Amino acid sequence: MVCSAAPLLLLAATLPLLGSPVAQASQPGQSQAGGESGSGQLLDQQNGAGESALVSVYVHLDFPDKTWPHEVSRTLTLPAASASSSPRPLLTGLRLTTECNVNYEGNFYCACLSGYQWNTSICLHYPPCQSPQNHQPCGCLVFSHPEPGYCQLLPPGSPVTCLPAVPGTLSLNSQLQMPGDTLSLTLLLSQEATDLSWFLRHPGSPSPILLQPGTQVSVTSSHGQAALSVSNMSHHWAGEYMSCFEAQGFKWNLHEVVRVPLKATDVARLPDQLSISCATSPGFQLSCCIPSTNLAYTVTWSPGEGSKASSFNKSGSQCFVLAVQHCPMTDTVYTCDLQSPGLAPLRVPISITIIQDGDITCPEDTSVLTWNVTKAGHVAQAPCPESKRGIVRRFCAADGVWGPVHSSCTDARLLALFIRAKLLQAGQGSPAEEVPQILAQLPGQAAKASSPSDLLTLLSTMKYLAKAVAKARIQLDRSALKNLLIATDKVLDMDTRSLWTLAQARKPWAGSTLLLAVETLACSLCPQDHPFTFSLPNVLLQSQLFGPTFPADYSISFPTRPPLQAQIPRHSLAPLVRNGTEISITSLVLRKLDHLLPSNYGQGLGDSLYATPGLVLVISIMAGDQAFSQGEVIMDFGNTDGSPHCVFWDHSLFQGRGGWSREGCQAQAASGSPTARCLCQHLTAFSVLMSPHTVLEEPALALLTQVGLGASILALLVCLGVYRLVWRVVVRNKVSYFRHATLLNMVLCLLAADTCFLGAPFLPPGPRSPLCLAATFLCHFLYLATFFWMLAQALVLAHQLLFVFHQLPKHRVLPLMVLLGYLCPLGLAGVTLGLYLPQGQYLREGECWLDGKGGALYTFVGPVLAIVGVNGLVLAMAMLKLLRPSLSEGPPAEKRQALLGVIKALLILTPIFGLTWGLGLATLLEEVSVVPHYIFTILNTLQGVFILLFGCLMDKKVQEALRKRFCRAQAPSSTISLSTNEGYILEHSKGGSDTAR
Repeated sequence: MVCSAAPLLLLAATLPLLGSPVAQASQPGQSQAGGESGSGQLLDQQNGAGESALVSVYVHLDFPDKTWPHEVSRTLTLPAASASSSPRPLLTGLRLTTECNVNYEGNFYCACLSGYQWNTSICLHYPPCQSPQNHQPCGCLVFSHPEPGYCQLLPPGSPVTCLPAVPGTLSLNSQLQMPGDTLSLTLLLSQEATDLSWFLRHPGSPSPILLQPGTQVSVTSSHGQAALSVSNMSHHWAGEYMSCFEAQGFKWNLHEVVRVPLKATDVARLPDQLSISCATSPGFQLSCCIPSTNLAYTVTWSPGEGSKASSFNKSGSQCFVLAVQHCPMTDTVYTCDLQSPGLAPLRVPISITIIQDGDITCPEDTSVLTWNVTKAGHVAQAPCPESKRGIVRRFCAADGVWGPVHSSCTDARLLALFIRAKLLQAGQGSPAEEVPQILAQLPGQAAKASSPSDLLTLLSTMKYLAKAVAKARIQLDRSALKNLLIATDKVLDMDTRSLWTLAQARKPWAGSTLLLAVETLACSLCPQDHPFTFSLPNVLLQSQLFGPTFPADYSISFPTRPPLQAQIPRHSLAPLVRNGTEISITSLVLRKLDHLLPSNYGQGLGDSLYATPGLVLVISIMAGDQAFSQGEVIMDFGNTDGSPHCVFWDHSLFQGRGGWSREGCQAQAASGSPTARCLCQHLTAFSVLMSPHTVLEEPALALLTQVGLGASILALLVCLGVYRLVWRVVVRNKVSYFRHATLLNMVLCLLAADTCFLGAPFLPPGPRSPLCLAATFLCHFLYLATFFWMLAQALVLAHQLLFVFHQLPKHRVLPLMVLLGYLCPLGLAGVTLGLYLPQGQYLREGECWLDGKGGALYTFVGPVLAIVGVNGLVLAMAMLKLLRPSLSEGPPAEKRQALLGVIKALLILTPIFGLTWGLGLATLLEEVSVVPHYIFTILNTLQGVFILLFGCLMDKKVQEALRKRFCRAQAPSSTISLSTNEGYILEHSKGGSDTAR
């Protein structure tokens, strides 16, 4: 408050210049009020002879009281001087420019009168008064002592209005903006302008709020024009919009008032529905409350007969109350009609249900809150405590039993902080000023949080603050960061059962929201505040600043149990050191947070529940104002039970809700220590997941796979060479042709698949690598084709076993075999790619093969196991046909020979029909031992060797053809052939039948 002493006055004199282009203003004598006069100052204006120019003269007028004399409240016209031989400037009038008041501290509050303003240079050196008058920028300044300055005349405008010429015009699309509309303001400039800013003054607010680009605000500027756009208008954006800029040495302020009507969701009803018994409650009370707005609203209730309406104001809102004194006989809908001049009425209904005799009801309950008798199937409502906003609801079930209480009550101050932070992200306010102010209040609000709504509102407030800081790239001082960490510690220490569990029931990703907000804000410390160390029971932070000279390796340790250590090798920071930029490394440990994060697991982790060590480590590197995310970090999490998975929290997984991911991280065995050591190739929030059933990757298993595939490829090439030599000899009848045609296609598919699978580890993994995707698709298709050709072979064999006298024509069977062997697996592989790739569940983590946890691998294993089952049935049928005559009718020698045939048949048919994949089923279950992996790898990778030995070289006709080609002689055969030649099996079966006959 300004306490006026003797007022002062600064005057401007208008002098006609006669015969001289420039005239010096002489010092006037004693002022009219008896004060002293100062030295005059001449404006640098050149005028022709006989013209009039304004010359500002600093005049110090002291008045004995606080009121101005009436004589100086207008322009003073002085009598003209008589002409003389030497022309002199004539003082023709005096005009008031500046009015100053002195407070009890001796400060001078000098305000410019209409048409005058302090110039920009003076505005930059002196503070403004607390309450600017009439939206006039630089209209009032505070001086510590009298200055020989004055308010200058603004550029003249129209001589009719005598108003100054403003170098710009402000226009908008509409002063009345409906909710959801987009506001557009355009500033057209006639002069060059600088320092352009936009402000919004809310109704009843003493100071305007700076508007900056945000989620709702966009600002554009071009030569001679500037524009402000605000999308999704609501009552939070109603008020006076101001455009402030500098031009012609002055500051200018143009403004427009924008009104925004309320919408139905802005009206708080208590209750919004009511179930009441007229026998127990003859009267009741209804209310509807609206937020403060620049529109005047009146309320009409209907029906209003026999009721009494009233209103009252409370903390930024206005409430209208209807006291119904007589209970209606039937169900009634009351309407709160909000009306504002020129607007359509806003009607808010409140349903009243009357409980009739015989209706099922929930009894009155006054255990915690007062719950009146409520009809079954309806929701009872109760108000929140005085300091909270929201409503408490309780459902009355159909059987007349009360349900649980659901409260949306939120602390009023916390809710105000939330709205303030949300509007800050939208574009209202300066993040550099607003964020520290809001953070200063968060610890107190976190300590008072008593409901799940309080917790969720607090987390949302932190989320919006983090987004505003990240977008504006501002830095926080120690005080602001301490407030953040204190609030975070209190949030992590909140009761899990009463607060976190209920909050996660509403928003399961609440813990992920907290992590993202804290790790964003924690790395925003000002460089001058480094080094910084802070420790609380649930939060430990260490931040250091390094220059171009960096130590050999960066290492950090935390006094957790067991101790947590992290190290960043120097070579990871070399690119930043070469740029000569200061580097800040922030390490943050958050205890208990890993238990609050949702159980979402990315590729390679499956859906099992893992144990966590009780903490999350966040490491971030800032190079200037840029975050550096690519770097190698080695972490030691101490002793762990079970097999560790090194993971990080990926906020992009599960539609932005976050999940654990293994990408770029791997577990390492610490030399001489049972601790869990992790190596990751990026920086973010890390932890470890322990599973007692998962074993670490075995290097020997990978080597065995490569050796086995190499041997299989070599064997398949030899098989192709053998077929090149003996093909015409071994396919003389249809059955042999079908048998060797399917085997040849199996060899070709398996050879291509093994080659592709062997080269896949050399390709860059990940869903963004086209080569990796192509290799995975080809391997999937070719391996499936191999097994489908096995199925074709089995089906031909089954047909010959069941229909002995029916011959298969080549021109019909071969197209069907091609359709089954190639088109079916191609369709399955394509469907798998289209179904699982968009979900991120197609590729295995870090490999170019199908994901074993997401479901893609089952589209391969499922058909393979089905084919193995069919082939097993065909094999059993073949054994029965083979053994029946020899074991039932033949002599003992023939029995022994038949048993030998069974063994040979198993050795031949088993690898061809892919029965080794039956063992592969065990590897898809929860692994208890690594032994099934080794057995399956050996059998499966050497399948090409088995096909060469038992499917090709042990075939009697192949052997005879090779002897004829290389030995030029046919060796006699005195043994019974038990090869896989289906024709022989048929002949043997028929011969046994004849013998039986």
